[in-house]
Amino acid sequence: MAFDNTVTIVGNVTRDPELRYTPAGAAVANFGVAWNRKGQNDEDVVSFFDVTCWRNLAENVSESISKGSRVIVYGRLDQRSWENQDGERRSKVEIVADDVAPSLKWATADLTRNEFRGGDSDSSGGSGVNDSSSVDSTSNYPTDEEPF
Repeated sequence: MAFDNTVTIVGNVTRDPELRYTPAGAAVANFGVAWNRKGQNDEDVVSFFDVTCWRNLAENVSESISKGSRVIVYGRLDQRSWENQDGERRSKVEIVADDVAPSLKWATADLTRNEFRGGDSDSSGGSGVNDSSSVDSTSNYPTDEEPF
């Protein structure tokens, strides 16, 4: 049985993205997001989320966002478990991002379309749609995608 565990959050970046590469060469970026909401009696309630991005998204995020940026994160929940040095079991739920975008509610953004870098363009491990055979040469947009 499959479950759809997608999540979308809007919040402020709490730490600059940390870009690393796996031994196989895949880019991975990690950063934090704080989401504020009003609780009972109008007090602020803050939730903190760790976000992980892979491949091209990781590289673009590390070049584009920084601490304090307001972002929209769309992805899936993922739970990891491990044993610490004291032998205690620990677990953590994080968001594995499929997409990250700047929030334009209180800001503007200049968008720059990157050249295709090769490899996977999504976090699911599938091949991207931006190969040379699927790009309309007159508009530089993938033929199955509307320009933004």
